[in-house]
Amino acid sequence: MPSSSSTRRIALAYSGGLDTSIIIPWLKENYGGETIAVIANVGQDDDLEAVKAKALATGAAQAVVYDVLEEFITGYIWPTLRAGAVYDHKYLLGTSFARPIIAKAQVEAARAHGCDAVAHGCTGKGNDQVRFELTYKALAPELKVIAPWREWEIRSREDALAYAARHHVPVEQTVKKIYSRDQNIWHISHEGGALEDPSLEAPEDVWLLTRSIAEAPNEPEYVTIGFERATPVSVNGKRLGPAALLRQLNQIAGTHGVGRIDLVENRFVGMKSRGAYETPGGTLLLTALRELEALTLDRETANMKQHLAQNYARLVYNGLWFTPLREALDAFIHQAQAHTTGEVRLKLHKGQALIAGRTSPYSLYSTTLASFTMGELYDQKDAEGFINCVGLPIKMQALLSREWPQPAGAAKR
Repeated sequence: MPSSSSTRRIALAYSGGLDTSIIIPWLKENYGGETIAVIANVGQDDDLEAVKAKALATGAAQAVVYDVLEEFITGYIWPTLRAGAVYDHKYLLGTSFARPIIAKAQVEAARAHGCDAVAHGCTGKGNDQVRFELTYKALAPELKVIAPWREWEIRSREDALAYAARHHVPVEQTVKKIYSRDQNIWHISHEGGALEDPSLEAPEDVWLLTRSIAEAPNEPEYVTIGFERATPVSVNGKRLGPAALLRQLNQIAGTHGVGRIDLVENRFVGMKSRGAYETPGGTLLLTALRELEALTLDRETANMKQHLAQNYARLVYNGLWFTPLREALDAFIHQAQAHTTGEVRLKLHKGQALIAGRTSPYSLYSTTLASFTMGELYDQKDAEGFINCVGLPIKMQALLSREWPQPAGAAKR
């Protein structure tokens, strides 16, 4: 039985979902004191006033909403987009970079309400517990951390549903429709239920933001996205604020079935899991930005950025947002993207986002150099000396190896 002696007031990261809903009565039973339900607005499709009311109805002493949507987009989503960070080749990190800002709001609430502990609803198998708790350590190491899934006797979502029923806690999940979902303005993730068998196709009832290929329009649609220093600023020539821009792209891409992924991923805690993710607008932005970078980044900078993007993705996925390394990588990316300004036109059709054109005032593409027509800027005779220099080590190895003794069993070259 957990001890309640040192916890007068607990700040709980609260979403109104199954896990956090049953945590409120559980905290009251096992820790006593008061629970402050902290709700962070990161663009989820929830009635936040209703979420507040639910928290209070199930035993929270107070429920507070922190509107961090603009900060979330400009301070977390855009930097990760500019970095080109993608985890396990597919995952655009929608849940990963939301957890640090939610935990940051939770810490602010804990201090504002005199809490001596923070709590979250993450399981002991998942990555989110790491993301929340590393943020606590970075921003408020003095606060006690309570992780009910690592303490209570509940072992499954079926157990959690039974606990909710016993304590009269209303939840949307059922035994038949038991998906665990996380949504913000960037994406929605789906786990559990039928998705736990990776040999099966994700059921169509999983997907919420994107149409199926069969239901997507038969006619393609074109969309033009404008960037300044690798930051999205416009759609089809109209400048939009960050939230309005993402919502519009989510709607356009979702209509055409763009942005679905089915991923078996490598969790930070060491196991593999299977999830389904929908990132409609984000898929358009990443596709467009890569095409614009092809115009504006020189070869060596592009190669280095691609290498660092993998490191950035691991940092974000593993919950290491508030670290000097992530800030240092941002500094490199900020400089590297100084001239990544321009527009990219995409063609959306039946789940695909295809490139249909890109322009930039800082383009490094030269029609004169790229053309098959001979010009003064490039003398083709120079290629011979270049190839000779590059090929010298290869040529010398081939010549000298003819005189080498052959090791036993080795095939002759």
